[in-house]
Amino acid sequence: MYAIVEDSGTQIKLSTGDVLEVDIRDLDGDTFMLENVLMLGGDGEPTIGTPYVEGASVEVEVLEEFKDKKIDVIKFKRRKGYRRKTGHRQRLLKVRIGEITAKKQ
Repeated sequence: MYAIVEDSGTQIKLSTGDVLEVDIRDLDGDTFMLENVLMLGGDGEPTIGTPYVEGASVEVEVLEEFKDKKIDVIKFKRRKGYRRKTGHRQRLLKVRIGEITAKKQ
């Protein structure tokens, strides 16, 4: 079974046991639920939400919190003597997908 969920403005295809990186969020423990399930598929007919599948959720286990590699942000205007350089490191969570649940209809 797989699910397509919306997280931080992106759509991600998930299956049980997948390990991926998502944006950081406030956590109460080692697990959290993704509630914005757009589609469920895998066994039989796929279920498509309008916009979300009602009663569907994905359990996610947090493995670690880390920072992504640094990116350089450079602003430059030629012949004007204007240069600005800053950097940014995005904080991410490495997570493992647990159980994908759907409400029976």
